Amino acid sequence: MRAGGGVLRRRSKNGSTQYALVHRPRYDDWSLPKGKGDPGETDEEAALREVEEETGVRATLGPELESTRYRDRKGRLKQVRYWLMEPVDGKVPKFRPNNEIDDVRWCSAADAGKLLSQDHDRKLIRDAEALP
Repeated sequence: MRAGGGVLRRRSKNGSTQYALVHRPRYDDWSLPKGKGDPGETDEEAALREVEEETGVRATLGPELESTRYRDRKGRLKQVRYWLMEPVDGKVPKFRPNNEIDDVRWCSAADAGKLLSQDHDRKLIRDAEALP
């Protein structure tokens, strides 16, 4: 199974950087926004769509980050390709909970590392921190 996701970051005027994390009540975990692609959709298109669906933020695609591979809860092999993303025009609308995501938090890299449920998500944040 293939999926796309984003390490969505925003920078404040004072130079600090924050990353968007999503809470999935179904799994009671904190993760980076991601999801399966629709038929005929590229991984890049899936990543942008999933980030917008899960966070409400329209984003621009930046450099591709390391992909992750793991077995999902049903034992299926899943590969997720991730890209660094930033909000279009720096705009971040107010989050509205939906059927998959009940909370979005913008966190520093350090706070994201404490909140994220999976090690591979923590590594992606560290990798993003190393990019301009």
